Amino acid sequence: MAPEIPTAVVSQRDFPMYEMPTLMDGVFSHLITALEEVGIHPSGPAFSLHHRAPVSTADLEVGFPVDTPLTETLELPSGYEVVPSVLPGGRIAWRSHIGGYGGLAESWGAFTEEVGESEEQMTYPFWEFYVTPPMPDINPATLRTDLFSLLEPREV
Repeated sequence: MAPEIPTAVVSQRDFPMYEMPTLMDGVFSHLITALEEVGIHPSGPAFSLHHRAPVSTADLEVGFPVDTPLTETLELPSGYEVVPSVLPGGRIAWRSHIGGYGGLAESWGAFTEEVGESEEQMTYPFWEFYVTPPMPDINPATLRTDLFSLLEPREV
């Protein structure tokens, strides 16, 4: 059983998938500094948490797990508002994806198939930890992204 973990996030509903790089850059380039200004520090890598399957839009949270729960709303220079949230606790499944972000859909598919072959089923939300911070000069083949999903017993 995984514990619930406090987070500081930018929460978006019906966010256009084609604007995802703008959201990620607008959050991750400013959030650590904004948190440190109020005495809060990331306790893990950047993540995105999805409340439903993204198609052309997504309902998601983008941020960091934090060492102390956020108690106020912060505004980033990019205009996004940071609010408190949590990574859910409970039974989870996870797997690592090594390689560029373009291969994530294939890894999610294999992960879903793996879980489907067990007596479990995935449920929302699901999330990704960007373990290797993306940098302009990084080799995409070395990126590590950890995939997580809540689990519930599969009805027989």
